[in-house]
Amino acid sequence: MNVEAGKPTGLVAATFTPLSEQGEINLSQIKPYVAYLIKKQGVKRVFVNGTTGEGMSLSVKERKALAEEWCHQGNNKLEQVIVHVGCMSLKDSQELARHAVTAGAHGIAVISPSFLKPSSVDSLKLYLKEVAMVAPSLPFYYYHLPAVTGVNLAARDVLEGIETQIPSFRGVKFSGTDLLDLGLCVSYCPAHWSVLYGVDEQLLGGLAMGACGAVGSTYNYIGLTNNKMLALFEGGDLTTAREIEFKIQAVMSDLFKLGFDLPMNKQLMSEVSGINLGPPRLPLQPCDPLPIATSALSLQRLHYTLDSSSGQKS
Repeated sequence: MNVEAGKPTGLVAATFTPLSEQGEINLSQIKPYVAYLIKKQGVKRVFVNGTTGEGMSLSVKERKALAEEWCHQGNNKLEQVIVHVGCMSLKDSQELARHAVTAGAHGIAVISPSFLKPSSVDSLKLYLKEVAMVAPSLPFYYYHLPAVTGVNLAARDVLEGIETQIPSFRGVKFSGTDLLDLGLCVSYCPAHWSVLYGVDEQLLGGLAMGACGAVGSTYNYIGLTNNKMLALFEGGDLTTAREIEFKIQAVMSDLFKLGFDLPMNKQLMSEVSGINLGPPRLPLQPCDPLPIATSALSLQRLHYTLDSSSGQKS
């Protein structure tokens, strides 16, 4: 794959990492996972080893194995496999970036280190450059997630002149809630870059601001519904798109009241999809299955309601 590969648009599922009950990665679940995303959710792009995938809790060896399996199982099926290679260690990030090339990834993404943090935009850009330069053939994306990293540098400032330092730079996964910063990123980015929005429950707002697509965990199990909303938005039917967004937000609001977090999210995906994703890795712990079963039923009702509505919504 080279840096002129297709521009990611539409929905990108941030994948969960299947684990056994003993806490080991379970690669056998990737094949049915790929089939489920394509056939049941209409999602053909994935973002592997990110926050949803517990990437920072995995070893370099484990992350390599997952990247290889997603690329292998997605070959000629998925349109794009973007591998997150960010680590606390620059050397580990570089090792994963090199590996992504040989694994057959369609792009790599890097989040800012969050323990010893960059003190300025320039230091962050230097870090990103050092990772990108070892895999110059792959499109490179900056993963902006200030609420988790604690790196509160405006994404727009990071983008300023970055292509002169990183020729393979192709966009940003914007997982912040600052719509001003998002808008400035969109207005700055050239046509061959992608601005992918990363706040699932506010997808329609991100699209209205000009994001060309989205990366999110909930697209694993409500991708079909979000794809309908996306098609309506692109077709100019904002009123019906908004109706779908409000239904999604009502379900998400209920989940937030239950303490929606990564363990709950992962278990919810298992319940809805039937794929055995196993528990999260410590220090995260499995959640109470009762509210999850109720939430899974709510999601199934959401799909049913939309499918039973007018042909415009089905």
